Amino acid sequence: MASIFPEPKFIPLDFTRLSSEEQRERSRSFYELMQRRRTVRDFSDEPVAFELIERAIQTAGAAPSGANMQPWRFVVVGDAEVKRRIREAAEAEERASYGRRMPERWLRRLAPLGTDWHKPFLEIAPYLIVVFRIDYLIDEQTGETEPTYYASESVGIAVGLLLVALHTAGLATLTHTPSPMRFLSEILKRPKNEKPFVLIPVGYPADDARVPDIERKPLDEIMQVV
Repeated sequence: MASIFPEPKFIPLDFTRLSSEEQRERSRSFYELMQRRRTVRDFSDEPVAFELIERAIQTAGAAPSGANMQPWRFVVVGDAEVKRRIREAAEAEERASYGRRMPERWLRRLAPLGTDWHKPFLEIAPYLIVVFRIDYLIDEQTGETEPTYYASESVGIAVGLLLVALHTAGLATLTHTPSPMRFLSEILKRPKNEKPFVLIPVGYPADDARVPDIERKPLDEIMQVV
């Protein structure tokens, strides 16, 4: 019985087999690079080459996704007035969260990080990358909708690649998720099928930047071999 779906098309895989020595060296150097990645809240306003932002987003767009639907949108904000409006709205939500929404145990977890509702980095960092999750597609002619599949998982993987690409390019980042984030859709005039996923300030760290003195879990706590 003939399929009602078009035949899939395949191309040869572009894959280079590495020597064991090169595998280990790449693995080691990449691990060391990622160990130096830190969340930064003290940014410089020094300009960043836009090419670095574009290339990082291209890298994020190489992430795997459910049914290859690529349900992500990356909105880059560099305009000072738009950044000001985003900061104002984010601080309003964060003030409410720190003041009454967050339970005590959540605030206790945040205490070692030294965070509060003030978010000056939203204006200081040269760029904000606002990542949106596309929950469904809309046919421009008929208006019919089609859901995307595993959208949150897909966008989460893409954001991981984005952070790695930016760090590899020598830039600092912060993953910021003020809750709720509806104001981002309004300020950035996004369509109703796109939902804010994360807000990422990007730039160089300030000369006097400081980060919390915290530790990452050791391998034996995060890996189990069966």
